Amino acid sequence: MTDAPLPLAGDFPPAAHADWMALVDKALDGAPFDKKLVARTLDGLAMQPLYTREHWPADGDPSGMPGAMPFTRGGGALAQAMSGWDIRQPHANPDVEATRAAIDDDLDNSVTSLLLRLDAAGRAGLDADDPTAAGLFGQGGLSLSSVAEMDALLSAVDLTKVPLAFDAGAQAPAIAAMTVALWCQRGVKEEQAKGAFNIDPLGTLAATGALPSDLDTAMGRMAAVAHNAARTFPAGAVTAVGVDTAPYYNAGASEAQDLACAMATGVTYLRALEAGGLSLDDAARQIAFTFSLGTDQFLSIAKLRAARMMWARITEASGVSEPARAARIHATTALRVMTRRDPWVNMLRNTMVCFSAAVGGANGITMPPHDAALGIPTPFSRRIARNTQLVLQEESQLNRVIDPAGGSWALEHLTEDLAGAAWALFQGIEKDGGMARALESGHIAEQIATVREARRKDIARRKAPITGVSEFAKLDEQTPELANPDLPALRAAAGPRLAATRAGATADMATLTARAKPSDMATAAIKGATLGALAQATLGNMGATGATIAPLPAHGLAEDFEALRDAADAHLGATGARPRVFLANLGPIAHHTARATYAANLFAAGGIESLGNAGFKDAESCAAAFAESGAKAAILCSSDKVYENLAEPTAQALTAAGCQVLFLAGRPGDKQDAYTAAGIDRFIYMGCDVLGTLRGLHADLGVTSR
Repeated sequence: MTDAPLPLAGDFPPAAHADWMALVDKALDGAPFDKKLVARTLDGLAMQPLYTREHWPADGDPSGMPGAMPFTRGGGALAQAMSGWDIRQPHANPDVEATRAAIDDDLDNSVTSLLLRLDAAGRAGLDADDPTAAGLFGQGGLSLSSVAEMDALLSAVDLTKVPLAFDAGAQAPAIAAMTVALWCQRGVKEEQAKGAFNIDPLGTLAATGALPSDLDTAMGRMAAVAHNAARTFPAGAVTAVGVDTAPYYNAGASEAQDLACAMATGVTYLRALEAGGLSLDDAARQIAFTFSLGTDQFLSIAKLRAARMMWARITEASGVSEPARAARIHATTALRVMTRRDPWVNMLRNTMVCFSAAVGGANGITMPPHDAALGIPTPFSRRIARNTQLVLQEESQLNRVIDPAGGSWALEHLTEDLAGAAWALFQGIEKDGGMARALESGHIAEQIATVREARRKDIARRKAPITGVSEFAKLDEQTPELANPDLPALRAAAGPRLAATRAGATADMATLTARAKPSDMATAAIKGATLGALAQATLGNMGATGATIAPLPAHGLAEDFEALRDAADAHLGATGARPRVFLANLGPIAHHTARATYAANLFAAGGIESLGNAGFKDAESCAAAFAESGAKAAILCSSDKVYENLAEPTAQALTAAGCQVLFLAGRPGDKQDAYTAAGIDRFIYMGCDVLGTLRGLHADLGVTSR
């Protein structure tokens, strides 16, 4: 034995980036490096195939140390290494008993905080029994019309240990008052309270297109709640303000656009809170960010790191002290990546998002159940979503490494590039008058729409594939069984409860105005004021209309292909058969199987069944089999070598046999005119417009979209 070091690479000459580039140039044989090996994001950022020390500054470290400026590497020195990230699970089932059971199950199995989403009625400021709430009750969330209902829902929850977070839209200030009232009723001391009210007027305006008040009033109410929270609770324990980028990201925003909108919104809120009497440090501590993440792990990791860097620079320039500059970040799976078709794949998408969020240093993570895009999730899907986080944290121990991305030249470089691109967009928003002005003018919507259309083209051509939808679709998939609460019965049961609450109410609602103190609203809630009463009391004296804009429309990445699947299923229901295409496989299996498999996969993305076979030796036998199949469309599948002899005569024979639409799998090259003359209508190949091809075939086969 010897203590001398063993130079494993001692016999090899040192490798330099230039040496690697020389080998790459030789392998490319004249093909352009930038087009073949350099990937580009929708923000125009170049992602190199290889990063070395040459791509990072030789002196110093721009990312700093964990827990220190610019906070790229984490908001604290130990990040989540000791206690792990906050596992926050959403609850939106209007069935109180089912939700109570789900909450108990979550908390018994290591969930650390709860996210409660209000239904459409509550967001509109309506009680469950309001006559105008009939079509809104239970839509998209919980009905929490009173403190008594909130108390019943959370009866088994220790509110001194479990933080409560809310997604309440425009009624977030009223929910904040009801939550404070609940803490008071339960005897939760000020130093024990934990929660996030997530008041986000600009986010609500972007998502819904409307606020019940003008923006100045909404900002004033937000500032009042934040001032009360900063004065009442320990620093950072209860945050009043939320910056949620979901409206922008689900509308199609790129990562840089998402970051720019977040920072511009954060600056708007920082100014409003300062104007409302908070110190800059207290104002910064009252703001919490929620970022929606997609399935590109490198961009997602870089986005969270860039967000901390940007917010630290913004707050530094604003005069915030260093300890208060660290952004508090919650991450969640973007709804735009969740598919209705083959929802089981959403488990994998959630896994990737959770991994990215953990590596990116998120303080908390929310995983929507894999069937959330279909309706109210089941206990099984909730368990899988919860366990995804537990496996990554407890078994994979992702939180044990502080800033795993630190020192990765690729991720460090991408973080810097993404922050730079987002900073330029952020400056543009500020130059044009700020985030509110950008929303009102439609400028943000226009920018996002441009990126969304570029992404749609990539999805249409399967350059950006969606597993289980645009790629590898399963026509006989089974839809998961969903929770199906009886909404009319639940609403009917809410009526007597609310009537009893109002009968015992002692609150003087006449004293509440749009500028009512949060403590007065909480007192009114304690005395029996319902959500609807609080909403009406604070807005009823205004006599002015609320803020309105054109809302940002939410779009799922898979929506175009899923619309085709819906139309094909409707065709199946109406006719008893799926739309079909006959695979005209020519020659031996070795020649046709690759393109036949590709064709069947492509047509399945449109809900179209492919009729397969072992192949045909001549045009006549192929045409005879087609005639027997009853199909109206066919596709020639084989190798270019077989096409030379059989493509044209088979096309002619199929047309004579009644084929109305004929495809060929493969690029036609210089044979296109001859193939077209023989009766071939269209061609499919890697990079073709798959969505357009499927839409055209639907029209040919009489499949109509709803």
